[in-house]
Parts: sequence; C-alpha cells; structure tokens
Amino acid sequence: MNKTLFFFVLAFITISFNTAFAQYGYGNGYGNGYGGGGMGMSRNSMSQMDQTASKPKEIPVEVTVSKIMEKLKPELNLDELQTIAIGNVYTDIIKSQTAIMKDEKLGQAEKSIEIKALFEVNERKVNEYLNEEQKQKYKALKEEGGNNKKEKKKKSKKED
Repeated sequence: MNKTLFFFVLAFITISFNTAFAQYGYGNGYGNGYGGGGMGMSRNSMSQMDQTASKPKEIPVEVTVSKIMEKLKPELNLDELQTIAIGNVYTDIIKSQTAIMKDEKLGQAEKSIEIKALFEVNERKVNEYLNEEQKQKYKALKEEGGNNKKEKKKKSKKED
C-alpha cells in the first residue's frame, strides 16, 4: 500500500510542476503560456519597452535657447531687443542642426560639414545684432567655450 501511495504522490507532484512551469513559458506548451516571455510580458510589450528606453527624450529647443540666453544676456549686457533677436537666431540654428542630424541620407562627414557651416552662419547673424564691445566679449566667450571643451576631452582621456 505504501508503494502505491508513494507512486500516486510522485506522479501528482511531477504533473503539477510540469503544468506550473508550462504556464510561464518553460515547458513545451502551446503558445508558451503568458506570451513566452514569462512573468506575463509578451514579446511585443518587451520590444516596445526597449524602444522607449533606448530613445532619449529630446530637450525642447526653447529650453536650450533660454539656457544659452541666460548666459549670454548678462555676459554681453544685451538689451531686450538683442535678446529676442539673438534668441530667434539660436532657435533657427538649433532646429536646422536637429534636422541635419536626423537626415539619414547624409553621411557623417557631410553632416559635420553642414553643421560647421551652420555655426559660421550663426556667428555672422549674432554679430549683426552686437556692438563692437559686445562682439569682442562674444568672441572671447566662444574661445573660452572651445578651450573648455578641449580641456574636458584631455581630462577624460587621462582618466581612461
């Protein structure tokens, strides 16, 4: 009697485990239980999560321009008209730069050339709104910004 009872208990446990694992996609069940991904997640929802996680949020152009203008306005002693005009120039340039970066038809070298040309146009347009003293300060700020980028690159290379 003990052998028969032992056999039935063993068979029941084996069938229970097989059924439980099959529901979570571990068995050879039809459709792999809850979508095959286990834990109730289907493959489609997993791929959608991957796409949203890998895509960084874009910062609105207005936010970027306002940060630039917060720095430039006191440094260059800009009046309100200059602030608005230069802000509009930066808005146009950033939108153009974003469009160039998203253009899949252009190669990396072509994108680089286009963006460099945009920065030159930006420099000319901004200088149109500045007086001589402001132009000197703007040029100094640009050079200082370029030097800071070079220093950051050197520091990151030393840390590697």
